[in-house]
Amino acid sequence: MKRKEVLGLPKGDREAKLGELRTELMKLRSQASTGTAQKGSGRIRAAKRTIARILTLQKQGGKDKE
Repeated sequence: MKRKEVLGLPKGDREAKLGELRTELMKLRSQASTGTAQKGSGRIRAAKRTIARILTLQKQGGKDKE
């Protein structure tokens, strides 16, 4: 997700998305460790970046749509 997409989400939806992304990241990491993940998909990196974007917005406390 891009920064603008994350900003457009209400606070509750951001929390839900954060939980989904953390679950997805856990699954992707387990797939990568067992060797069943697709090579070069970049999904782990994208999930980590989106998680970081959401956490950054939460810590800044700005622009919450409730």
